[in-house]
Amino acid sequence: STMYQQGGLSWFYQHLEQNDFHPIAIDGRDPAAFIWGIFESEARLGACSSQIKNGQMTYPVKLPYLIAETEKGFGFYGAGTNAAHGTPLPSNPGLDEKSRALFNEYASKLYLPEQKLETAAESLGNHKEDNRPEEKFHPLCQRNVKLKNPKEPDWIQENKKYSSMSAIDSRFCDWHLTNPDVRVRIGNPDELSSNRMIKTLNLLKHRVLSPEVGLAESVHGSIITALNEEVVISAALANKGGINLAVSYEAFAMKMVGALRQEIIFARHQKSLGRSPEWVSLPVIATSHLWENGKNEQSHQDSSFTEVLLGEMSDLTRVVFPADANTAITCLDACYQSKGQVWAMTIPKNEVSSQFNKEQANQLVKDGALNMDEENGEVQLIAVGAYQLEVCMEVKQKLGSNGISCNIIYLLEPGRFREPRDLIEQAHCAEKSKIERIFNNDFKLRVLVTHTRPEILMGICRPLDSGIDRCLAFGYKNQGGTLDVRGLLKANACDSENISETILKKLKTN
Repeated sequence: STMYQQGGLSWFYQHLEQNDFHPIAIDGRDPAAFIWGIFESEARLGACSSQIKNGQMTYPVKLPYLIAETEKGFGFYGAGTNAAHGTPLPSNPGLDEKSRALFNEYASKLYLPEQKLETAAESLGNHKEDNRPEEKFHPLCQRNVKLKNPKEPDWIQENKKYSSMSAIDSRFCDWHLTNPDVRVRIGNPDELSSNRMIKTLNLLKHRVLSPEVGLAESVHGSIITALNEEVVISAALANKGGINLAVSYEAFAMKMVGALRQEIIFARHQKSLGRSPEWVSLPVIATSHLWENGKNEQSHQDSSFTEVLLGEMSDLTRVVFPADANTAITCLDACYQSKGQVWAMTIPKNEVSSQFNKEQANQLVKDGALNMDEENGEVQLIAVGAYQLEVCMEVKQKLGSNGISCNIIYLLEPGRFREPRDLIEQAHCAEKSKIERIFNNDFKLRVLVTHTRPEILMGICRPLDSGIDRCLAFGYKNQGGTLDVRGLLKANACDSENISETILKKLKTN
């Protein structure tokens, strides 16, 4: 409608042709024209494919683009006028006789007697006679991908510094090589190599039209690279019959949320109807995250991606914060062993010390949180995020020198510890007995140190809020700039010095 207001569609056809599309006009008022357009598009693509195989044509192939031409408000009063862009009737038909008459006159054209509707439904409902499945049982809605589990991963030795993204890189290659016949799609809006996915890049290659010799490029590459987050996440979401991955800088992963949310909503509807989706779950990795991306000022310092997804239903939107390489590997494995879920993983690409062994990492993913100390302390430190865990360890040491005992709990998946919003989510959330076992109430002060904005996480993990006198929260306060990790922590009052001082003051006050 905007195009018509600006003078017609001619400029749009030119725009499409210049961007490797082949525009095809159809009559938007004729349902049969849509059917014809689909068959015509498929026929043209099929002909191009045959010519490429025979060496009579080369890429790129112009993609058919159907344009259904009609007028705004077709069939109703005011069609084709500016009034059709808002409320076409002169007034409220409930109060104005003339408007009511116009409404009834034009709406009557759309009326069909019930008998005609039933006859039409019977005519179209001949699935058995035509030997075709009903739409709800179409193969595209019945994906059931079965993956073979790869070999045991190369676990990283405790206390060894290692990049979690390098571990993800190796493990993803294991999954692909174990399932070589399953089509791979990797959505990549950034530099895959800068995100430590070098093995994956060399193995699966960027998809390009004209590969350059010596570069990781191929016409059949599995890595879909474009400076457009919505495009690349859609490439991964569309590959329901395969194995997928998306990697983005944390600040720009927000641009993926719209497409992800539509997929999550549809999958939840399926699950609610007892037809849970069977496509392999999709990991969306947010790396180069706010705490280690200080070189580009605050435009690259944003935790909104995980905060928004924490608002979705936790049984299908798994928001996790792997603390080290071993927990990152375990999260990736758990993702590919599940179905119909989106796993939002915030992972550091810099080297961090390995804190969890194989057994602990598996327990952490299973329960969503893990108490790292045998004894409970006066202060309970809850860490969410790799750098936040390092800070909590420093705080424990500083408070220990002041005679105050602490225990550290690592919270991997906050959504497991929320107040469930329906029965489906309740089945995914931690039971009260598990919460009491992991988060023992025998403490003077509970302190949450989180990768995200603290208010968001406190709201999500409402059952863990022990009240203003017994609970503190530290996280991103929208303070930043061109700083290193330590500088960003300090700017947001998330460094061990500030947290320790605040805890000491709070204990004295209490």
